[in-house]
Amino acid sequence: MISNEPNKQTFYPESAELQLRKSSQFLMPIKLEQDRPINCIYNIYPVCSLGENKIFNGYGSLALWIIEQKTVIIDGYTGVFWDKIQSALLQHMTNAGLKVNWINTAHYLKPKSEIETMVKPFLGEPDSVWGTRCLLELKDLYEMELLTARLPDDQCDINILFGPAASLVNWDAPIIYIDLPKNELQYRMRAGSVTNIGSDRLYEPFLMYKRFYFVDWVLLNRHKKEILDKISVIADGQWIDDINWMFKTDFINGLSKISHSFIRVRPWFESGAWGGQWIRQHIQKVNKDVVNYAWSFELIVPENGLVFESGRFLLEASFDFLMFHNREQVLGKHAEKFGDEFPIRFDFLDTYDGGNLSIQCHPRLKYIQDVFGEKITQDETYYILDCKENAQVYLGFQEDIDPAEFQNALLNSQNKNVEVKIDNFVQSHSAQKHDLFLIPNGTIHSAGAGTVVLEISATPYIFTFKMYDWLRMDLDGNPRPINIDHAFNNLDFERKGNRVEQELISKPVIIETGHDWQLVHLPTHKEHFYDVHRIEFDNEIQVETNNCCHVMMLVEGESVLLETADGTKQAFAYAETFVIPAAAGSYKLTNLGTGRAKVIKAFLK
Repeated sequence: MISNEPNKQTFYPESAELQLRKSSQFLMPIKLEQDRPINCIYNIYPVCSLGENKIFNGYGSLALWIIEQKTVIIDGYTGVFWDKIQSALLQHMTNAGLKVNWINTAHYLKPKSEIETMVKPFLGEPDSVWGTRCLLELKDLYEMELLTARLPDDQCDINILFGPAASLVNWDAPIIYIDLPKNELQYRMRAGSVTNIGSDRLYEPFLMYKRFYFVDWVLLNRHKKEILDKISVIADGQWIDDINWMFKTDFINGLSKISHSFIRVRPWFESGAWGGQWIRQHIQKVNKDVVNYAWSFELIVPENGLVFESGRFLLEASFDFLMFHNREQVLGKHAEKFGDEFPIRFDFLDTYDGGNLSIQCHPRLKYIQDVFGEKITQDETYYILDCKENAQVYLGFQEDIDPAEFQNALLNSQNKNVEVKIDNFVQSHSAQKHDLFLIPNGTIHSAGAGTVVLEISATPYIFTFKMYDWLRMDLDGNPRPINIDHAFNNLDFERKGNRVEQELISKPVIIETGHDWQLVHLPTHKEHFYDVHRIEFDNEIQVETNNCCHVMMLVEGESVLLETADGTKQAFAYAETFVIPAAAGSYKLTNLGTGRAKVIKAFLK
């Protein structure tokens, strides 16, 4: 899966002129041109509609609300352009003839060297893409005695305490929370326009991402959960010169609405060294002016957001909010086990007219817990959504595998840049549409060129140990990281020979039938905590959730209409991912196409 890869460890010049956002991907519009797509095509901006007058646009409207309150706290995520928000609000308040007292939490961060010392134990080796989940709290990064001593100034008309952690100050004032989508945060990171919390240095993007993933996001998400009940206003900070906002009561109603009907996150897309052309050809609204697309983040909820709509204005908020407030409705009988972590991931790996993925494996459960501080590991499956003739998947070892010989070949390749004859060590299997390949942790694997893989997986997504990458460079011309030591600490060399065909390639079984439908079970490995069904039907079919969450995608057909028990209706196009929360109870799928529809359903065992 995707990882932010290290290049050379250098610093960007601090005085460099840097653009604010570095990405080939379009910024989400602040307002939709039309209510919804005319045709049922893959929608890159799926929304939950809230009705009229629920989302408000512009700093002018937000400034008017703040003026009515007189004293407010503006908290929010890292990567928000706080200086631009302050400037925009100040202009409206100055025009109104008001004197404003601004208190910026950034001025109360502990010394940068002290923060670096505090977070260093969680960042692993300097040249590694992995660290461990931070055990600190957000308040640990601030001079809290000084910050909490700041009080509103009675001599000013308006008092505003703003910045990450602002809510830690016990003012009797409403809280505005400004969220930022993770993809936009990374585009700003790549442009060098934002830094990690408590740092003013612009490191290589992979180092900044590692710090975000293992430290900043952990602390900020925990803080967000703790203050959720106190928030009055939610705002979306992804636009540079504009803002959309809504009252928390309407936001909570929106979360409750989707937690009883359906959930579709906003997907986002990335190019990569091995990327293909299928996404660019089949998803109409993505930017076509890219070299390729390697990934689609269909449902990788640590990084996807939920988009709400009112009067065509859009507001995106992180998926975390839904799990903090509605995890029981979403996960049903599995909520206690997984807590705030949504456990299933869907994404596309596009090698259609592209290249092979790296030869790789993922950590075993104890290893990811002990070394990286994660709770669950990266158990995957490859569902073949589409493929070319002669496409293949690399999976499992040859019967005569010699681990020492294999390791020496990999090391020799890494040190001398020579080719490895992978087929001498790793099996390759013919791939056909709708095949399911099972990749429990520790299994060597790769998707070959000419495939579009729907990766159905446990949620962890950055712990990929590459052993061989076909001697290629990344899109910037730098070597891609190889992690032979980590891999050999986790590889299962008993997954070899005939066992691979028997245990790691799912054998479909029809388990229920009707006059125009059938339910196909695609059994997963015993180590997978999720299972997979394929619902095949000509007209319509009724499904019970049985207090379990279903993650779904139309993998064959034109479109389907979903109708949940609460009367909510929504059409989904081919290749769109959607989630039926446990609390939906039941739902009906209607085939809107001319041929048989096939819908994948992944669910927790």
